Amino acid sequence: MPVLDLFSLKGKNALVTGSGQGLGSGIAIALAQAGANVTLHNYDKVQDAVIEEIAKTGVRSMIRCGDVRDKAVCRMLVDDTEQAFGSIDILFNNAGTIRRAPAEAHPEEYWDEVIDINLNAVWFLSQYAGRRMLARGRGKIVNTASMMSFQGGFLIASYVASKGAVAQLTKALANEWASKGINVNAIAPGYMATDNTAPLRADPVRAVSILERIPISRWGQPSDLAGAAVFLASDASNYVHGHVLAVDGGWLCR
Repeated sequence: MPVLDLFSLKGKNALVTGSGQGLGSGIAIALAQAGANVTLHNYDKVQDAVIEEIAKTGVRSMIRCGDVRDKAVCRMLVDDTEQAFGSIDILFNNAGTIRRAPAEAHPEEYWDEVIDINLNAVWFLSQYAGRRMLARGRGKIVNTASMMSFQGGFLIASYVASKGAVAQLTKALANEWASKGINVNAIAPGYMATDNTAPLRADPVRAVSILERIPISRWGQPSDLAGAAVFLASDASNYVHGHVLAVDGGWLCR
């Protein structure tokens, strides 16, 4: 097969959680541009601009909303994707949140919310979709990790704990499912210009210190994840298992 054909997602069906805006929208648009039918998901609303970009690709798509802390929502997302498109070939666990507070004052509700969304939902969605993929003997699961999968962060204990766990869960599932035709990998975005990083970008001291450490000298954009997302969702990555791919502008090099 010609090498560029390995990156095609034509005929594949994908579910991308948290794709109504931000990083997830960039991932969903990239998968659609590569040919995949896509289920767009957000907690409450998918932005019109995302819907329009998906429509331009000509693939089939649908929108589902709901809180992934609810296991019934996780099941619904997998079931509806399979029922609408005939299969779920790609699961992109991207839905996430962050809460900032000093460790000694980190509210219990912050901890529970972040762990439920960033980790527990990844586990349940992977399990539900993984069962379908195991039955077919093929599938791609990609998780959104973070620079905080490698580092300790500051004022974000629950987020760091969740993203460290996502990296380890990625490896654990890869160990069990690689021989059964399922690739489980993760993308670790660097410092991206999204709602989650708005407080950092608004802080004149932190914003400057972060930017000075990024070799490419700019904050990332959702579109910067496109190539990595398509690679890990496609046949081009068939021999890649349990890997956490940093897309960080060189942040980890410093």
